[in-house]
Amino acid sequence: MATLREAQREMTRKLLLDAGVTLFVSKGYAATTVDDIASAAGTTRVTFYAYFPSKVDLMKALISERLNAALDRIPSAEHGTTERELVAVVEDGSPERIRAYLDATSQRWEEIRPYTTAAFEAAAVDPEIRALLDEWLNEAIGDIEEGLNRADRFPAGTRHFRSVIAITELDHVARHWTPGHWGVRHAEMLDVLTESWAGSIGRR
Repeated sequence: MATLREAQREMTRKLLLDAGVTLFVSKGYAATTVDDIASAAGTTRVTFYAYFPSKVDLMKALISERLNAALDRIPSAEHGTTERELVAVVEDGSPERIRAYLDATSQRWEEIRPYTTAAFEAAAVDPEIRALLDEWLNEAIGDIEEGLNRADRFPAGTRHFRSVIAITELDHVARHWTPGHWGVRHAEMLDVLTESWAGSIGRR
């Protein structure tokens, strides 16, 4: 019986998260209410609050659980979360390894875009989400910087800035590029992005 109740709780929580991200994308974070989410999930406002203290907490869960899982980010003692493959790719620094990584990452853009879209919109109106998103981006920046430190590549004083440039670039392309957008197809987009990363953080 306890196992069944736990399964039901997990299902209800999943439905609330599913409804939340769908509404945040279609209706907008600011315009979506707790009642909207509860109704879309087939439950009540009271039930929503049994799982999440607020809409902000649901958004936090979408970032910390689903977005991190989609990007293979795992807990890290050094800086919140880490993506080990990204650290290894930057440490290697070859254009071939960088392009392979960017190609694999691009295959997940459609999956992660609803979460990043909702997160950036939420960050624009909610200081807590803005702080969480900044922290999340800084963790990805930290991965690149760690890879550069391991490789001892480029002057140490420039490594953090190089990492900021690389992640800012990747994040913007991941959130906005679609086939043919900006006049480039998938392969061309990867070629140019690889060229940029190879120049700013890669091995020369």
